[in-house]
Amino acid sequence: MAAGQSASLDRKKLLADPVMVTVIVLLIAFLAVFILYPLAILLVDSIYSGDTGLTLQFFQESFKKRTFQVAITNTLKVGSLVGLLSTAIGLLFAYVEIYVKVRTKLMSGLFKVVSMLPVVSPPFVLSLSMIMLFGKAGIITRHLLGIYDNNIYGFWGITIVQTMTFFPVCYMMFRGLLKNIDPSMEEAARDMGASRFGVFRSVTLPLLLPGLGNAFLVTFIESIADFANPMLIGGSYDTLATTIYLQITGAYDKNGACAMAVVLLAITMIMFGVQKYYLERKTAATLTGKASRARMLIEDKSVTVPLTVLCSMVALFVILMYACVPFGALFRTWGRDFTLTTRWFEQVFTRYRGLKAFQDSFVLSLIAAPITALLSMIISYLVVKKKFRGKGFIELVSMLAMAVPGTVLGIGYIRGFAGGMFRSGFLQGIYGTGVILVIVFVVRSLPTGTRSGISALRQIDKSIEESAYDMGAGSLKVFTSVTLPLIKDSFLSGLVTAFVRSITAISAIILLVTPSYLLITVQINEFAEKGSYGIACAFATILIAITYGSVLLMNLIIKFFGTSRKIKEAD
Repeated sequence: MAAGQSASLDRKKLLADPVMVTVIVLLIAFLAVFILYPLAILLVDSIYSGDTGLTLQFFQESFKKRTFQVAITNTLKVGSLVGLLSTAIGLLFAYVEIYVKVRTKLMSGLFKVVSMLPVVSPPFVLSLSMIMLFGKAGIITRHLLGIYDNNIYGFWGITIVQTMTFFPVCYMMFRGLLKNIDPSMEEAARDMGASRFGVFRSVTLPLLLPGLGNAFLVTFIESIADFANPMLIGGSYDTLATTIYLQITGAYDKNGACAMAVVLLAITMIMFGVQKYYLERKTAATLTGKASRARMLIEDKSVTVPLTVLCSMVALFVILMYACVPFGALFRTWGRDFTLTTRWFEQVFTRYRGLKAFQDSFVLSLIAAPITALLSMIISYLVVKKKFRGKGFIELVSMLAMAVPGTVLGIGYIRGFAGGMFRSGFLQGIYGTGVILVIVFVVRSLPTGTRSGISALRQIDKSIEESAYDMGAGSLKVFTSVTLPLIKDSFLSGLVTAFVRSITAISAIILLVTPSYLLITVQINEFAEKGSYGIACAFATILIAITYGSVLLMNLIIKFFGTSRKIKEAD
């Protein structure tokens, strides 16, 4: 009864605050129009025909197509293997960092580099490097091993590239989980005579099982939703994301493309639901709190040496692949003439309108980043601190974009804003403009910032904000003067993450970009597909420098102006 009265009181206080009510209404409208509506249009186009009305004809035709059958089989095969490999390598890296005593600082440095690079680079850079290292004109295959007929395209090419791209995500997840395991349980097993492997198998692994499932599903979703890597290194090995793209751009079959997109969306949504609402909760219930004391690191050479060597080999391989990109931009002709030159960097700006590409990408991403960061913090604040009807809708829909493949979202925007309900007015006019690109950037980055904001806000004592309310401050004043300064680090982090994700995005925007705008990632993809590796590498090198510089700048700002610094000064 007391809880019900409290909730009713909170709702009355909320309704008495016109600013907060306006924010909630506008937020619900934004989420409904730019996330739910495009997906609903996709569904309608897949089951509705102007001639016959409601029909399953498009699904039946898609399922009968050999291309679709092959694509969905390929997608599930690649996704499953990438999920398994990424989970295994991520667990290996995290275990070595948390449990193994490494004698040099080299390993920790490699960890930081490897975990950072996939975040600050375009999603298909490793595909480009893979072709340059192991393709028919590759340095390793042709020039070192003398292999002239090597074919890196297809199943194994996609699998290797996606695994190297996504395993750092698993590593970051497992690092946090392993830190929270109480070492006393493992040491008790050791005292009873269990071997190192026995302790891992009987104590550590059972505690990690929900986390293992979580990591597998996250990378599985990332893999099957990936468009850029299969497009570049897939060759004739089609996946569902590339087949959907070709269906609408090559065959001009909008209804068939929508039916395929709904199938891909259904797979990712089911996996996302299991991962989000089952495995994440189970992981949190299994591993709660922090370790009670410091862990005794493993020093046995029979364990440390092989594990360290394995991690070093993987890390060096990833770094080699990324190092290949700037070198590719400095060689005259990759695979034939290795004379150093700056011609490709010069041509980026003189011949290929690179200045416009960087300007358009930078400006659009710079506009999207603060909008995303602010929206994320507002949604997080409403979800954690407020009680009202519609809160569940806001939380669910804002996180929904995480499960929607970029290609699917792109087709939804084409169908929704190049036609659909909005045949006139402002929303119809945004198709083909920079506005729709900014909106896509915001929608795609919103879940990451929201999760970060929710985590930060749950650590703030409710009494701090209640004191401000008691002194007569309104919701807007409390949010801007009390809440936002306390989650400054999370806000800044979300700002830069949104900028980096926007400037390196391709899967959703490749269907929406028009000749009016040149975007860096689209340029890289276009030149890489043509085999113009020098130009593609020059674009990619400059882009990586911009994004890496942005992350370093954020870390510097947080270090000198963030909340953590103020806490240290107070101590």
